Amino acid sequence: MIKNIDFGSLYREHLARSGRAFKPASDWDTKAAGMRKKALDSRYAAEFIARVHVNENDTVLDVGCGPGTIGLALAPKVKHVYGLDYSQGMLTALEQNVAELGLTNVDSILASWDDDWSAVPECDIAVVSRASIVADMGKALDKLHQQIRKRVYMTHLVGGRFVSREIAELLGRSDTSFPDHMYVINMLYQRNIYPTLNYIESPSRLAGSQSAEELIEKVSWSFGQLTATEKEILINWYQQDPDYASQGGEPMRWAFLSWDIK
Repeated sequence: MIKNIDFGSLYREHLARSGRAFKPASDWDTKAAGMRKKALDSRYAAEFIARVHVNENDTVLDVGCGPGTIGLALAPKVKHVYGLDYSQGMLTALEQNVAELGLTNVDSILASWDDDWSAVPECDIAVVSRASIVADMGKALDKLHQQIRKRVYMTHLVGGRFVSREIAELLGRSDTSFPDHMYVINMLYQRNIYPTLNYIESPSRLAGSQSAEELIEKVSWSFGQLTATEKEILINWYQQDPDYASQGGEPMRWAFLSWDIK
């Protein structure tokens, strides 16, 4: 039976196979200033926020808040928002945005998924936007369920790739994908939780190429140096359907999961 499968171990094994290291906080610190304004205005953010239901008495924990992409949009609608991130640079960007927006109901918390959350206030709602690739998904879910009273909203990468799955397979590159959203769904099911699921799409990072040469340049940036054979493969792929190729192939997809805390 599916409830007897150890999806927590399978998740951790998949993560180990990906060979991907987690970025230290310092990496995000250096990106924070550039992301501060840009992140607040995006189609992804608008679609995420449109799916979140809150009221004026709710408190919100924004896990992996970054510069406040989701939490600050919710702040005028709720009692209080707590932005939690392990990057002090991101929290500084959040605090600057809070000041510019004139908000008085937002606090920042320096912590990671792996830290002790005993000092983190219990909240009604959790939002976890593009911040759910963790070392141990089982422990992360348990931590959310201990901290949150009403509901969780989470996005998780579909297919486990930030680069194009289609192009990776076309070039025969090895699979370095992260564990995707199906692990989360199955682990929730094993906890007798049945999440609502839909998807948010955004353009491929390879979108915007107006020629095969420009596509090759974008792919090289994402995948590293290409061989002559790989470049020829990309040229042929582009020429078969230039309109589709100019979109970078299939879009990036985020699974939007939401569930009630029981």
